[in-house]
Amino acid sequence: MSAESNPLDPAKPGTPQAPGVPGAPGKRGSRRKPRGKHSRALLVTAWIAAAIVVLGGTGLGYVYFKLNGNIKSVDINQVLGTDRPTNVDNGSEDILVLGSDTRSGANKKLGGGADDGSARSDTAMIVHVYEGHKKASVVSIPRDTLVDRPLCTDAKGVTHDPASGVMFNSAYSTGGAACAVKTVESLTGIRMDHYIEVDFTGFQKLVDELGGVQVTTTKDIKDSDSHLNLKAGTHKLNGVQALGLVRTRHGVGDGSDLGRIQLQQAFIKALVDQIKDVGVLSNPKKLFDLADTATKAVTTDSDLGSVRSLTSFATGLKSISSAHMTMITMPVEYDPANPNRVIVDKAKARLVWNALKADRPIPAAATKGTAKGDAAGVVS
Repeated sequence: MSAESNPLDPAKPGTPQAPGVPGAPGKRGSRRKPRGKHSRALLVTAWIAAAIVVLGGTGLGYVYFKLNGNIKSVDINQVLGTDRPTNVDNGSEDILVLGSDTRSGANKKLGGGADDGSARSDTAMIVHVYEGHKKASVVSIPRDTLVDRPLCTDAKGVTHDPASGVMFNSAYSTGGAACAVKTVESLTGIRMDHYIEVDFTGFQKLVDELGGVQVTTTKDIKDSDSHLNLKAGTHKLNGVQALGLVRTRHGVGDGSDLGRIQLQQAFIKALVDQIKDVGVLSNPKKLFDLADTATKAVTTDSDLGSVRSLTSFATGLKSISSAHMTMITMPVEYDPANPNRVIVDKAKARLVWNALKADRPIPAAATKGTAKGDAAGVVS
């Protein structure tokens, strides 16, 4: 299955592929040196939930306390206060999923970036779970998108001034999770119900503990920056290779961040499809190891900051398969003043945000003619 291949009507998984978003032919596109990245799957919460159900049932009461102590959380609601979009109570949920590109600590040895203690949201996805929790739409926000960052207060109570025409991923480096959520809500007009961030090294460990993820590449991918070298064909990627795949931007396509998003989306679909086949439910030890790694890897909003809350949340997502996931990139076009940046196609983006607010499928018109990367179909 190709990246951004999902049907724009998630209720109709057989509909034709929707146009992606990201880059123009060949020469256009964000070509800055890759900052490295770590993709993240919502399935981490499912592993946690499964561990509690299976291991908790064996009488191992320490499991709850062990996993609960691993989870880091941020009180987004308290920091942002009441100056937020209205919370629409229609049975749907909107989750901002972020990953930072910090290279400090254990992440440094995985390559790329600078060990300066800073971090940016290298990947950002708005996950809209429809009423009934049987299908979802995922909208990736290119990190190089120029946006207006609103006034925001970080988790330490420090207020940061607004800024115009700055890269989207600077919101996280400026004010952390709270500022990132504030920026997304300002951009979309949609209130984020939850926030999930996944750690760089945790992603690698999860893939390894799952026994790898199988993908098929239609072209050779070679990128020394992301330490990836794959010939066209079928591969079972280990953690390092999976991390390289979701980080690469120069290994295939036009070198744009938009093309990398297409690879990330294809990998997430492959991961979602294969998670049910790893057999961890029959292996309590493996299940606990997965849940232990997953809980150490995530930072959540405070409403999800416990095993019990994550379990409940994950239970509501377990019925969503990749066939019922619509994955697009936020409608963008290249900045006429700088081909290494993109700007929001406001009219088409409005179609996306209005559809999600109304808990409806994203219309095909929302991505027709938008900028595209050049990596669609490279990974399936």
